[in-house]
Formats: sequence, structure tokens, C-alpha cells
Amino acid sequence: MIEHRPWGDYEVLSDEADHKVKRIVVHPGKRLSLQRHSNRAEHWYMLSGEGVVTIDRDDRPLKSGQSVDIPKETLHRMKNSGKEPVMFIEVQTGDYFGEDDIERVEDDFGRV
Repeated sequence: MIEHRPWGDYEVLSDEADHKVKRIVVHPGKRLSLQRHSNRAEHWYMLSGEGVVTIDRDDRPLKSGQSVDIPKETLHRMKNSGKEPVMFIEVQTGDYFGEDDIERVEDDFGRV
């Protein structure tokens, strides 16, 4: 089932006791909230588009075929810096994968 958000959408591809996998699409000009997680680490693998990933307030470009690891408790976000949708696979590992394990520090859409 595809979940729609103000920045794009995501689909859960696998949800198991020891991991969760999502396909995430970020629309041009949009970005995820600057956030961190207490219970999970993430690995992002870019499938298409051009993005800028923020890791602890350090920005770096990310494009198709590249990936980044995000440890637990690390501030992070993805911004679509191109004209086409950004699509990436997110692999979560840890103890808990619920959406309530998101601490938003900054958000373009007023979410807490």
C-alpha cells in the first residue's frame, strides 16, 4: 500500500521483526523533515534522480547507484535537488520500526 506524504510517498516492501524495507519517492523541490530515530539505523540506496542528503547537518549530493548509512540517533534528511522524482530504497535495522520513532527537528510542512 502506498502512503502519501506532502513531500512524496513511500511503500513498505518488507516488514519483518529484524528489518523493514521501503521504496521512497521525493517530488522535485521537496524534502523530508530533518529527523532522527532512537531505535533504528537506515541504509539508503538511490535508484533514480538527484538528491542532497543531510547527515548531522553536513550536505552531500547523492545520485543513482550511490548509497549512505545513517546510524541511530543521527540527524538526516533527503532533498530532491533535481527536476525528476528521487527514488531510493530505505533498509531499516534495529529494535523498532514504527513511524512514531521519528523525532522531527525541522519540517517544511509543520509536522511535529
